[in-house]
Amino acid sequence: MATSVSADFAATEAHLHKRSSALRKELGYLDLVLASILLVVIPDFFGTAVKAGPAHVVLWLFAILLFFIPQAFVVAHLNRLMPLEGGLYEWTRLAFNDGIGFLVAWNLWLYVVLYVASTGLVTVNYLAYAIGPAAATMAANRWIVLLTSVVMIGLLMFVARLGLRVGKWVTNAGSFLTVLIIALLALMPFIHRWRGSLSGYHPLHLVTPPLTLFSLSVFSKMTFGALCGFEYAAIFAGESRNPARHLKRAILITAPLIALLYIFGTSAILAYVSPDSVDVIGPIPQALRRAFSGLGFARVIVPAAVLLLFTNYLSTFCLNFTANSRLPMVAGWDHLLPEWFTRLHAKYKTPVNSIFFLSGITVATSVVVLAGVGDQEAFELLQIWGFTFYGFAYLALFAIPLLARKERGIRPGLWLRFAAASGFLVTLLFVLLSIFPIISVKSESAYAIKTAAVLIGAEALGLLLYRLGSRGRSSSNAA
Repeated sequence: MATSVSADFAATEAHLHKRSSALRKELGYLDLVLASILLVVIPDFFGTAVKAGPAHVVLWLFAILLFFIPQAFVVAHLNRLMPLEGGLYEWTRLAFNDGIGFLVAWNLWLYVVLYVASTGLVTVNYLAYAIGPAAATMAANRWIVLLTSVVMIGLLMFVARLGLRVGKWVTNAGSFLTVLIIALLALMPFIHRWRGSLSGYHPLHLVTPPLTLFSLSVFSKMTFGALCGFEYAAIFAGESRNPARHLKRAILITAPLIALLYIFGTSAILAYVSPDSVDVIGPIPQALRRAFSGLGFARVIVPAAVLLLFTNYLSTFCLNFTANSRLPMVAGWDHLLPEWFTRLHAKYKTPVNSIFFLSGITVATSVVVLAGVGDQEAFELLQIWGFTFYGFAYLALFAIPLLARKERGIRPGLWLRFAAASGFLVTLLFVLLSIFPIISVKSESAYAIKTAAVLIGAEALGLLLYRLGSRGRSSSNAA
């Protein structure tokens, strides 16, 4: 029996390698390094960490130990064994079954749809910071936000259609500029302390966090939301050169840098912004404006820094959107979705139908989420819903080392299974606490009910789609 299962496993991998051979191998080692930074370092979650106040350093250290390190090693292990286009979707499908694989792909797809749907809010917010106080009303104008969303999603669709040959340069530039701007922000408190305008700044000050539901909720959100993402680059395994080796090396090199950026960046924001007044949409532009206030060149450098940081969002949206278009394509290869999703552009070898479908759904989501809530709450809803769907997929990621059948040859040694258990529990905590807001909302009960309804309804819809597809496949086979 074990020999039969192993033969089926090998045959499935061979089929996937054959289908992905039609794709262009555009990503090299440096591209994967910069993509890993971009996928994990998300400016939004600096604002979440600021909510923890001076206790953020202790929380970051716990987050790195209990989640970030386990994630890095689990992803490196699975990608080495299964360097396949589709990444986590294929890992779970091969480790368990088609149904679990489909639901993982569904949750990954929903995560990016909701995350990219915030592009209008983020773009308008950053432009308002760059222009100055005169443009403060821009972010509150829903028509401006909606129009911006449509334009930005159209731009993402255009870049995704051209493929990674063009898209990787957008990603690489955004990743480099992200590190540059966050490093500049982290440096500013030291400059102010040297000039005597900021006393008592201690970026690594250790403060015990209070044992409250709010602190636990902030910890779960900054842990999972800020530090997840290493596995997403694996979606492009079929479009990478030597993915089994290069992605593992990229993870090990970028992980320490990412940890330093988050800890020192959060400390720098707290030097200028209080936890109660932080802008969760644009915490870094908010801190930059205050950090450079009073300096003669602030009028020039602040807008420039804000616009350069915005390239992080543009590049991240672009990379996530492009990766998300691959999931329906690969699911089509596995006959879990119609073959229509697998059609490639004759010149660029990109899944054009999947890209078009993703664009339409993302625009529709941008419209729906703005109904009846303020911009901060709308952003929080998009962020939390999206990352909770991502959390569901991560529960499957950490379950693979723990529960995959032994004959698959995927289950690692005891120490890595222990690490996977730690990552699983932290992710589960994030999922369970996702219904509790960390910002002021019109109604906390309405927020919780709305969030729970969306999450449960989306999972039920995903299961229904899989069941309907299964019946269709059974009918086709019977005929």
